[in-house]
Amino acid sequence: MGEQVRLLLLEDDPNLGIIVEESLTKAGFDVLLVRDGQAGLDALEEGTFNLCLVDVMMPVLDGFSFARQARVKEPDIPLIFLTARSLIKDKTEGFKIGCDDYLTKPFSMEELLLRIEAVLRRSGQAVAQAEVPETLSLGTYIYNTRDRTLSLNNESRTLTDKEADLLELLYQHRNQTLERSVALMRIWGDDSYHCGRSMDVFVSRLRKYLDGDPEVEIRTVHGQGLKFLLQND
Repeated sequence: MGEQVRLLLLEDDPNLGIIVEESLTKAGFDVLLVRDGQAGLDALEEGTFNLCLVDVMMPVLDGFSFARQARVKEPDIPLIFLTARSLIKDKTEGFKIGCDDYLTKPFSMEELLLRIEAVLRRSGQAVAQAEVPETLSLGTYIYNTRDRTLSLNNESRTLTDKEADLLELLYQHRNQTLERSVALMRIWGDDSYHCGRSMDVFVSRLRKYLDGDPEVEIRTVHGQGLKFLLQND
């Protein structure tokens, strides 16, 4: 990752705070956990951070108040709100203040990591990506990650960038449920309805490309996402 990315985490729920802090630390971030908005402002005075994760409902100083004052101190620091409040007016207020993203509890750590990655990328800060093997066995298919070619017997097809990105992401989550929002954020950078319809088209294409092996299946898990089933993996 190069220079370690520092995150300021504001969360007054002790259990959730520790879980998120530990998960982000395992992901390679340097994390400082504070319990209220005033402690967050004090931390900004004393140190430099690449991004703030802000709970809205906190004692002493709530998340919105923290964000307004943080924007005065650090006009360009990225902010992501983490909150149980999903009201439209709350989201509108957050974006008026200038937050970069808004994630409603409960959320998966994978989705949080992807949103952090997307916000850091938009702000010009890089996060290292995991390496993918050059050759993947997908049942009787062989996929070359360097050339982005999918081969069966003597026939080969070169995938488009999004087809390849989606196939590689499915492979990384093979035999597990890949959350729809995670796939959309990782590949499209947006989990809007329009992007969701676009992803459905690419899923249909991949199913067609892989229909030569009945042991390979991309299954839709209703209300959750996709499951890439490899019987012999």
